[in-house]
Amino acid sequence: MRIAIAGSDGRMGRMLIEAVINSPDLTLTVALDRTGSACIGQDAGGFLGHTTGVHITDDLDALSHADCLIDFTRPEGTLTHLEACVKHKVKCVIGTTGFDIAGKQAIQAASQKTAIVFAPNMSVGVNATLKLLDMAARLLNSGYDVEVFEAHHRNKVDAPSGTALAMGETVARAWGEKLDDIADWARHGHTGAREDGRIGFSVMRGGDIVGDHTVFFCGAGERIEISHRSSSRTTYAQGSLRAARYLARKEFGLFDMQDVLSS
Repeated sequence: MRIAIAGSDGRMGRMLIEAVINSPDLTLTVALDRTGSACIGQDAGGFLGHTTGVHITDDLDALSHADCLIDFTRPEGTLTHLEACVKHKVKCVIGTTGFDIAGKQAIQAASQKTAIVFAPNMSVGVNATLKLLDMAARLLNSGYDVEVFEAHHRNKVDAPSGTALAMGETVARAWGEKLDDIADWARHGHTGAREDGRIGFSVMRGGDIVGDHTVFFCGAGERIEISHRSSSRTTYAQGSLRAARYLARKEFGLFDMQDVLSS
């Protein structure tokens, strides 16, 4: 399977390139980065001391040489890349977060023409955690206050994280609610007593934290915590490759990591 990587000079892009190079069933054929990047023209494996013969480019028509693009960039960049994927009949794994409603609608529309895995977190462990949260929320649907805490590195630009939102959505869905209707995104000043049935969010940004998430179910006399902590982006990379392999059997459609893990 021929793989293209977006954001090739970023931390996640480099992790993905290394993972593809080390996968015998996958071949790196395209490495993309933004126009004006100092890495344009360099060998994609140069940071590893490895010659791949694939040079980093900003030419999206290079996607004609790929079967699947893996993209962990920014919403505006991902949507531009997705247009090129549709044009060249390339499948896409999207791990980018921070999309607005219009962006999500654009992904939905593109999935009618190509196959897409779109997930806020590609980690197998995170997606197992979402299953546990669904179970817990169904059991603890009364008498428990829910809070979602997440922490990421200082350079993350969206908040709450896509994973934190997915966790909140999982709980809300188990309660038969829409997250936007019951979420408390921030607290400041005299807030009054907490309302029943709400889901609160807390966000931390600092240092080089890869990603920590905890959902608290707080009841009278007890507290249940369901946590996932990432110490390396390797888990995201391996999950992304698993998603790409899943798409090899799909022509079009929108899928998530639960679909991938169930196959």
